Amino acid sequence: MDTALLDLAVALRHTLHAHPECSCQEHTTKQILMDFLKAHTHLELVDMGPWFYALCRGKGPGAIAFRADFDALPIQEDLPLPYRSQHPGVSHKCGHDGHSAALALFALILDRETPPRDVYLIFQHGEEISAGGAVCADFVAQQGISEVYAFHNMSGYPKGAVCLRTGTMNCASRGMVLRFTGTPAHASTPHLGRNPAFAVAQIVQTIPDLIRPEDHRGLVLCTVVQMDVGEPAFGMSASRGALLLTLRAHYEAELDALQQALEALAQKLAERDGLALSIGYEDVFPETSNHPHGVERVRDAAQALGFPVVEMEEPMRASEDFGYYLKKTPGAIFLLGNGPDYPPIHSAAFDFPDDALEPACALFRALL
Repeated sequence: MDTALLDLAVALRHTLHAHPECSCQEHTTKQILMDFLKAHTHLELVDMGPWFYALCRGKGPGAIAFRADFDALPIQEDLPLPYRSQHPGVSHKCGHDGHSAALALFALILDRETPPRDVYLIFQHGEEISAGGAVCADFVAQQGISEVYAFHNMSGYPKGAVCLRTGTMNCASRGMVLRFTGTPAHASTPHLGRNPAFAVAQIVQTIPDLIRPEDHRGLVLCTVVQMDVGEPAFGMSASRGALLLTLRAHYEAELDALQQALEALAQKLAERDGLALSIGYEDVFPETSNHPHGVERVRDAAQALGFPVVEMEEPMRASEDFGYYLKKTPGAIFLLGNGPDYPPIHSAAFDFPDDALEPACALFRALL
């Protein structure tokens, strides 16, 4: 690869890293990427508000899409990097700066060639909270794009290895919020009030029975994220309670069943204890299910480039909103290994490895 182009991509990655923005706040991030592509390519750029895409016209029929996410995380940057985050409490600890820089590097390559078909490069917002995938997936379907691909860097796998599996690649998950409202009472007369603490406690105690492995086809998890009951006032019996849970499963059908069981239990306990109940959901991620042909294409591309291939036995527990794309259009998402001892993503010690930009771009080019 032209080292000048690679140097541009590395510099872009460092600029993005220095100016991280959390999900759905990526105004500067988007502008940095668009300005970079305007300055260094002749590709058609289309601003879609919170996200954008670049289009390279091909010489033949059909179209393919590649996606990169660009949001950061609410984690303090502690690494003494020359390009360390300039935004306190926010940093690129999942590597989305690298994902976008790799796709921008691919744009530099495309600008110097005429691809066999139209190529859409989608730069997506809000992946960490599943805010962007569904919108961008609708666009891909509306454009009649026949294939869509993405990658995620991942620590714990061999350096430079392409890791993939057919079917469920990332678990489905959703944040469940149960809010109970009772009646306040003096702590000496709790029987005169309606206290949600017992309902919240019973739900938590029941969770192990709802997620037993022997009752499910794949992994099913329910993680207690927060319990918040009452006020720090010893003269009061609690009258409000909130229970936040993250539901997770290999298969959406089993996730739906867990959700329904928890809803039914919460409603039963609310009626028993005379409580008002509200149920809400946040960060809803679909099952990310790779298409067999897409996996075959990625495997062939990796082998043609001489990259090692790891056939994953189990899906990633972490969720991915790329699953929305794969519900609309065939394709696949794959992992690119950072190394078995590389700091894990979402940790303060993590920084996307610059030497992963070139192989990621090479895989995109081989898929095209």
